Parts: sequence; C-alpha cells; structure tokens
Amino acid sequence: MTYRTDGVLHALFHSESGGHEQVLLCQDQSSGLKAVIAIHSTALGPALGGTRFYPYDTVEAAVADVLNLSRGMSYKNAMAGLGLGGGKAVIIGDPQRIKTEELLRAYGRVVASFEGRYITACDVGTCVEDMDMVALECPWTTGVSRSNGGSGDPSILTAYGVFEGMRACAQHVWGGSTLRGRTVGVAGVGKVGHHLVEHLLADGAEVVITDLRAESLHRITDIYPQVRVVRDTDELIRTEGLDVYAPCALGGALNKDTVPVLTARIVCGAANNQLGHPGIEKDLADRRILYAPDYVVNAGGVIQVADELLDFDFNRCKAKASAIFDTTQAILVRAREDGIPPVVAADRIAEQRMAEARRSPAA
Repeated sequence: MTYRTDGVLHALFHSESGGHEQVLLCQDQSSGLKAVIAIHSTALGPALGGTRFYPYDTVEAAVADVLNLSRGMSYKNAMAGLGLGGGKAVIIGDPQRIKTEELLRAYGRVVASFEGRYITACDVGTCVEDMDMVALECPWTTGVSRSNGGSGDPSILTAYGVFEGMRACAQHVWGGSTLRGRTVGVAGVGKVGHHLVEHLLADGAEVVITDLRAESLHRITDIYPQVRVVRDTDELIRTEGLDVYAPCALGGALNKDTVPVLTARIVCGAANNQLGHPGIEKDLADRRILYAPDYVVNAGGVIQVADELLDFDFNRCKAKASAIFDTTQAILVRAREDGIPPVVAADRIAEQRMAEARRSPAA
C-alpha cells in the first residue's frame, strides 16, 4: 500500500472536523503497526476515545475517519458530563489478519507516550482482550477485563443508553416513553445491537433486523424467533410500518440515498457519525424525521469505561447512562423551541461547555 503525504496533509488541514490539538501518524516496522491518533480537545480534561482497527483503503481515509471520530468524542464526552476531552485512534489493517500481541503492545507504547493526555479504549475491530494487551504497556487504557481491574464489555451500557434515548424520542413524538407496539428496525446486531434488541423486546416492541454476518442474525433468531430478518439495510429502511430506525453498524447511514426513502418517524441508533454529509440533518427535519444525535444516545459505553478512572462501579455507571433519557429530552425541547434540528441543538450545548472550560481553566 502506498501512502501519499500530500493527501494526508490535505485531510488534516482541510477537514470539516478541524480544530484538532494534535494528530500523530505512527508506525512500528517490526510489528507491522500503522496507526493514527487524534486529540481533538482537552478543554474538559484528558482526551478519551476508543481504538478502531480497520482495513482502510488509504491513509487519507484513515486520517479522515480519526478526525471525525475524535471530534465526535469531544462532543460525546461533553454532553455526558464526564469532565473528559475527545480523542480517537485508528489502526490501519485487517484485524483478522494482522492483529498480534506484538502489534497491540507496540500500539500501547505509542499511547503511553502521550503520558495521559490521550486515554484509549475499545472500538470497532478491538475488544476487551485487546485492551488487556495494550494495558501491559500503557496505564492510560480503559475497557480492560474485570479480572484486570476494568469494567469489561462496554456494549451493555451502550445499548442501554441508546434504548433510553429512544424512549425519550418516543415520548417526544408519541407522548409516551415506551416502544410497546412500535416496529423498530435494527441495522447491525453485533456487540451493541443484540443487547438493544433484548431491551426492545422486553419493552414490547416488534423488531426487524439485518446484518452482514449470518451468525449475528442467528444469535438473535435462535433465542427470539419472533424477530423478523430482512435482506439488507435498504430493505429495512423501506419497511412498511417502520416506526424507528436504529443504525448500529458503521457511520454514514443517513445520506442522500437513504433519507428520501426512509419510512421511520425516528432515527436513534448506536453507530457513530450517522450523518453522511453536512445538510442531511435539515433533510431529515424537512421530512419530519426525528434524529437523536448519535453521540448523545450512544454515550453509555464511554460512561462505563470512564468510570474505570474512578474505581469502577456498575450501578453508578448505569445511573449515569439512565440520564441519557433526560439529556435527549432536553435537546429535543431546545431544538423545538429554537426551530433547529436536534443535532444542531446538541452541538451548541457541547460547544458552549467546551468554550466555558477554555475560558475558566482549572486552577
């Protein structure tokens, strides 16, 4: 694979998610590590965000992704009230082919070089066991196993927070904070999606699912045969009678192709960076589709791993994740009062919190 330096610099300095404090491109030839770490903001505290392991086609694509993801973490942590800034890392490559202990430990040494300014965790392509390896070299690692003093799988509270956000949206649209009798389509039923399905079924919703991985679908339908499976996301979003669409896979789910044909009244899911391009939030509003800002409702996982910095307590974390209901409601009310899309309302609140922190630095 050939990496063009000019393209990387263009991605860094002309990204719409600009304003980053630091971006590091790093490699370790002996282990095969190629990674990018981005710190967007430390206004509210050290930058916390996960490590994505993904086979990007180009380094430019990796840089663009890490810039967007790290910016999203700043806003997510600000809205979750965590006293933490936003950062993210991506490791370039297929985790099924190149992930090794040597590579993960080399990555851990890179993270350790930030001396706590960046704190890492799990993301797409990495898991708790991987963070245990990273932690061998880096004390600024969260999302490690309970046996190693961590909190374990963060997907449980991520799903719970999305469900709480969805209930808030239901309250706003239909006047009741329940999904009972509603049809919810979940795209991606992996680590987070399958927990979300369980919450929805327990609440009395009818659930339709899709996933690229047959094993993920079978894991759901073997236990819950009442769950309906459709061929792909295109079929899911066009499903007649769909009330809620929950994107729970990779980003960009809401774009110029999907929004015009979306039948759901609410979009609320776990995926990061769901808005495919600027202006799509207005297209959703024009179609009277309520979009719950992804970085607000999917904050349960970061709430969990952040609590490892305080001496992890699951009940305390779940109480904080429950507050996603109230946060979502407050955003929806402000959006209605100001006549703006919910994501714009959320952005303004998060930006205000970061700006106030910059003006009043801790003594």
